[in-house]
Amino acid sequence: MKAKRRAVLGALFAAPLWAHVVSMSSSDLIVEGTQARYQLRMPLYEIVHVPQPDRTLLEHVRFAGAELTTHTCVEDRARDLYVCDAGYRFARAPEQVEVECTLAAVTVPNHVHMLRAEMDGKHDQAVFDLSFSRATLRFRPPTAAEVATEEAGAGAMRALGGPVQILFLAALALAARSRRELAALAGMFVAGQVAAVVVVPHTAWQPVPRFVEAAAALTVAYLAVEVLLLPKAGSRWMVAGVLGIFHGLYLHLFLQTAEYRPGWVLVGAALVELGALAVLALAFSRVARWAHALRPVQVAATALLLFGMAWFALRLVG
Repeated sequence: MKAKRRAVLGALFAAPLWAHVVSMSSSDLIVEGTQARYQLRMPLYEIVHVPQPDRTLLEHVRFAGAELTTHTCVEDRARDLYVCDAGYRFARAPEQVEVECTLAAVTVPNHVHMLRAEMDGKHDQAVFDLSFSRATLRFRPPTAAEVATEEAGAGAMRALGGPVQILFLAALALAARSRRELAALAGMFVAGQVAAVVVVPHTAWQPVPRFVEAAAALTVAYLAVEVLLLPKAGSRWMVAGVLGIFHGLYLHLFLQTAEYRPGWVLVGAALVELGALAVLALAFSRVARWAHALRPVQVAATALLLFGMAWFALRLVG
């Protein structure tokens, strides 16, 4: 049992080391006949643990039928980016391009990569993550149904894109003391997301990823403190709204990179979040009923508090 406890605590404190809420990169591909130019832009903080990034990053973005002919990679400190420019040659001029991107395998598991492409004046784009590593660029205007499916799906994947996103929802489910309060917390969380996505683009403020993560970590820790020390506190809906705002800032950063319209992304995110909250709340209630003597709510809240404070400290200094 002691070994199991040490393993759990080790995982708890190790998780914030790789659990970036905001982990995104972008690139552009321009195809001209049999030749292609490609530029990859990766945040500098993502390459700290990537061995030989000038070689490794491009090895994890592949275009079927294309041969890498030239490449250079440099640090752009002014933009806090690591930039790779590469040239490719196809055996023959392609009508469409098959892409495989596995950057999540060498950065962090919830890394998202946005690729924009152009060929003969036509444009296409694709979003890659750990679950979706392949795409076909067809360079034709998408239908309305394809746009809705793609953008709502992207919102759903971002909402549950990693352990930290699930941690937000777990904190809310844990804080709810009744079904009515769970509905209120869920509603405020979604409302906070919508407010951030709608309002921030109309301001001069550009949220920095490190700030978003550090503030979100403090919010999770505070919610855990309320569960532990203020079991009868009546303002948890306000905390849920603030937590939703910080999660909405993450969605805002994603929308800036992907250039999607907010509506479908928010719909996809809200649907999976509400479903996940229902499942988590049911799981917590079952555990509390079966293992009441072990005080599972207090144990889980303590774990959230430790995780949140460790995550805040790490994002504050690195």
